[in-house]
Amino acid sequence: MAVNLEIRVGRPWGGLGGAYARGEPGALRWFAADWRDPEAWRERARRLGERFDRDARVRILSALRAPDPGTRAKLERIAAGDGCLVTTGQQPGLFAGPCHTLFKALSAIALARWLEDQLDAPVVPVFWVASEDHDWAEVDHAELPGVDNELHRIQLAAPAGAGERPLHRLPLGAELEEALAAMAKLLPETEFTVIYLELLRRAWRSGVTLDAGVSETLAELLGGHGLALVDAADPALKAASAPVLAAAARAAGRDERVLAARAAALRDAGWEPQVPVLEGGVNLFLEGPAGRERVYRHDRGFRLRKSETRLGAEELLARIQGRPDTVSPNVLLRPVVEAAVLPTVGYVAGPGESAYHAQLAPLFEAHDLLQPLVFPRLSATLIEGKIAKALDKLGLEPEALARPTDELAGELVRAEMPPEVQGALDGLRGTLARGTDALVAAARDVDPTLQGPLQRARSVALDAFGEAERKILQAVRRRSETLIQQLDKASTHLFPRGVPQERVVSPFYYLARYGPELLDELLARFAETLPAEAPTSMAPPFHQP
Repeated sequence: MAVNLEIRVGRPWGGLGGAYARGEPGALRWFAADWRDPEAWRERARRLGERFDRDARVRILSALRAPDPGTRAKLERIAAGDGCLVTTGQQPGLFAGPCHTLFKALSAIALARWLEDQLDAPVVPVFWVASEDHDWAEVDHAELPGVDNELHRIQLAAPAGAGERPLHRLPLGAELEEALAAMAKLLPETEFTVIYLELLRRAWRSGVTLDAGVSETLAELLGGHGLALVDAADPALKAASAPVLAAAARAAGRDERVLAARAAALRDAGWEPQVPVLEGGVNLFLEGPAGRERVYRHDRGFRLRKSETRLGAEELLARIQGRPDTVSPNVLLRPVVEAAVLPTVGYVAGPGESAYHAQLAPLFEAHDLLQPLVFPRLSATLIEGKIAKALDKLGLEPEALARPTDELAGELVRAEMPPEVQGALDGLRGTLARGTDALVAAARDVDPTLQGPLQRARSVALDAFGEAERKILQAVRRRSETLIQQLDKASTHLFPRGVPQERVVSPFYYLARYGPELLDELLARFAETLPAEAPTSMAPPFHQP
C-alpha cells in the first residue's frame, strides 16, 4: 500500500450496537448469540440448513447478481443446499454514497471468507440494495474534498416524485452528466482517475436509477472479490417476500404488541429503542396516492395516514398478492423478509442497525423464522500523508477532531499565547483581587457602604483586563493563522462538519488517489480483525418470559 496513507481499522462504537460489538454482557443478552464465537456461527448455519429446501433456494438465488464466475459457482452449490449467505445493505446513494457503504460491503466479504473456514462450506457475501426507500434527501449527493482542501457537495436536482416514490422508480436524466462533470473536476489527477471516471460513466448513464447505479458500481469495484448483489425491488425477490408481507398485515396487532413489549424491556434495562414502535402502525409501506406511505390499522382495516386512503383487510392482502412490487417492509420488518427469502446466516450491521436488530427477536419468533447473527461492521479512517503532517504540527490524534473546530482552535490559540504574557495577565488579576479585598476591609470602618462601589470598580478593571486578553488572543490568532488552516484542513478530511469521514466522504476520492490496491489493503486489514477463537467470557442471550 502507498506509504503516504495510514489506515486505522476499528468499529463504530455508539450506543447499544457499540456495546454489543465490544461484547458487553448487558448488550449481548439482547442478541441471538455472541458474534465472536465461531461455534455460534456453526450452530446457526446448521439450523439454517434445515429451514431452506432446494426449491426455495433455487427460486430465490436467481435474483442475486454475481459478477464473478467463482461466486456464481458458489451460489449454485448454495442452491443445492451446501452453504449460506451473509448479507449487508444500504439505501442507494449517488456514486455509491460515502465510504461506509464500501466498508459494509468489505466487512461482508471478510466475514464470508472467515466463515468458509469455520463452516467448511461456501459462503457468499450479498449486498442488499434498499431501493424501496424513499428518503431522497439522504441519497441525492456525493461529497469529497477538493484540491483546495474544502468539502464540496455534488447534488442531483430532484426528479418528479422525489421524497415520495421509491428510489427504484426515479430514473435520472441530464443531471447525471452535470454530476459526473463535477466529479471529474474535483477528483485529484492521478494515474487512476481516468479508470474510475470511466467506471462511473458506465454505471451512471442517463435513465439509470440510484439503485441500478449503485449495483453496477459495487459490481465493478467488488464483484471480483466475491460480492453478489440483490435489489430489494427485484421481481423474484418481491414475489418470494409476499407471504411474509401478508403475514405482517394479518398479524399487525400482534406484531405491534410483541415489538412494544420488547421496546419496554429495553428501556427498563437502560437502552432506548433505536426504532420507535408507533401505535397502530403496521410494519408495511404501500405505494398510494401520496407516494410510498406507512400503513396504519384502522377499525377492521387499514389506512394510509398522509393521503387518508382507506383499505379493507382483504383489499390490502389482494394488493400484496397481485402487486407485491407496490408493498414494502419498514425498517423492522425488512430483516425478517430478508431472512425469510434468503438463506442468511449473518447480517453485517452498523451500530444503529445492530441496535434495532436487538428489538427484533420476538418479531422473528412470531413469524417462525431464524434470526441471523449480527456482525458489527468494520470501519476505517484513511489518513493521508499531508493530513498526518498537519496532525503532527497540531499535536492532535485524529479522534480529537470529533470536537467542534472552533473549540479546538481556541485551545490551540491559547496554547500559542507567550507564557510571559499569560503570566503577567494572571498576576495582574491576582494582584487586583487581593488589593481590592484589602481595600474593602480597610474602608469598612470608614464607611461600610463603600464595599459595593469598590467591588464594582474591581469588576470594571477585570473586564478591562479581559478585553485586553481578547485583543492579545486575536493578535496571537493572526500569528497562528497557518496553524488554524492546518486544523481546518485536517477536520475537513477526517471529521467534516464534525461527522466521521466514512459517513461523508466519497470513496472515489481515495480510489482515485491510491487505486485498486486500496481495496485489497482494506480487505486484508478487515480480515485481520476477525476472531481466531471464542472469547473467554460470553453472556447468554436474553429470553423474554
